[in-house]
Amino acid sequence: MGRGPSIEARKNAVDAQRGKIFTKVIREIGVAARAGGGDPSGNPRLRAAIDKGLAVNMSKDVIERAIKKATGELEGVEYEEIRYEGYAPGGVAVIVDCLTDNKVRTVADVRHAFGKFGGNLGTDGSVAFMFRKLGVLSYAPGADEDRVTEAAIDAGADDVVVYPEDGAIDVLTAPDAFEAVRAAMAAAGLAPDLAEVTLRADNDISVEGETAEQVRKLLRWLEDLDDVQNVYSNADLGDA
Repeated sequence: MGRGPSIEARKNAVDAQRGKIFTKVIREIGVAARAGGGDPSGNPRLRAAIDKGLAVNMSKDVIERAIKKATGELEGVEYEEIRYEGYAPGGVAVIVDCLTDNKVRTVADVRHAFGKFGGNLGTDGSVAFMFRKLGVLSYAPGADEDRVTEAAIDAGADDVVVYPEDGAIDVLTAPDAFEAVRAAMAAAGLAPDLAEVTLRADNDISVEGETAEQVRKLLRWLEDLDDVQNVYSNADLGDA
């Protein structure tokens, strides 16, 4: 019988993935602080980025250094925000948000990923119209639907979506109401398991078999690129 990866190999893989997550969060903290100032109380984007850092056990010292580099108190690298749009196999729309200090490298990496898995990079605006920006507060299966729904309505949320397959709940808000709704839900004793401002497609495209596998590989490859912060698609990949 073959042996699986050693404990050391598994640990190294986990450490490598953790390092990638840290890199992405630190870049987001830096860009948010540079754009809106280093005080999270007056900078919702920075506050959200700090929350992401704390959620992955990033130390407050690391977060503070990232903010100071962005605001000029410490020397640091400046990152630029870039969005790429394209299509995966099966006509699946994909948006890739990046933070980079080298646009030439980043576009080459993103274009390579699309080409490698049978997709193609599009022009600005080619798929963005299929998505809308919104705040999402997610509650795991087992959350009290009535309590969440009542509190969300009182907080000014736009919609509450309950998924019948497992009972998970999403509370949806306008982007500019996200922080207020999240604070109100937390004050009601209903802190979400995940909260973020994200992009969601108006309509999903169902793909199966080999096409679904190619789409899945493309999305994973893009997410693993150091310069990529977020990947959005309208793919419905089923349960696999």
